[in-house]
Amino acid sequence: MSDSNLSRRAILSTGVMALGGLSMPSILRAQALPDYEAESSVRTVRRNVMGFRNHHWRDHFSNLRKGAILCDTYSRALHFWSEDESIYYAHPCSVPMTEEFTRRGVTEITLKRFEPTWIPTPNMRQRDPSLPERVEGGDPKNPLGSRAMNLSWQYYRIHGIDNPAKIGRRASNGCFGLLNPHAERLYDLVEIGTQVRVI
Repeated sequence: MSDSNLSRRAILSTGVMALGGLSMPSILRAQALPDYEAESSVRTVRRNVMGFRNHHWRDHFSNLRKGAILCDTYSRALHFWSEDESIYYAHPCSVPMTEEFTRRGVTEITLKRFEPTWIPTPNMRQRDPSLPERVEGGDPKNPLGSRAMNLSWQYYRIHGIDNPAKIGRRASNGCFGLLNPHAERLYDLVEIGTQVRVI
């Protein structure tokens, strides 16, 4: 074995160990996040960090008229493509906590709400009567965060989130939650009629 090969290996192994050491604090922080909902099924589901899948819009949409959003319940990510294809981004998101709350298929954005007020659905209040009747927009405890985009399916939304620990987890009653900065960016890019597909 030549000295140059040995040197390269030594450098690579040192670099890999250094990178591993740099990433360790974030892994530890992620594991130390507090529980955020009472449902035991939510606490026991781990983050799906390694399940991310890349998508191309043509695999899911026939066109990009008014842009397109793909909500992937498997990799727990939201993808957006602009109409002119100049903008594409993907962000991790929270997804419905059970199949019972999951609706798949094609829908669209029907309403955009800035600093939305949250009103629990009748079923949510039936399951948990301790929920408040409403939480006003701007309240840090508002489960809709700073922006909400209603879908044509009643009670289904893409919205910001009150607790970053929910991102990447099965944590919602049917909606897709993004970190507030990501929800704000999406809110600025979409329009009424932007097509959405949930897989």
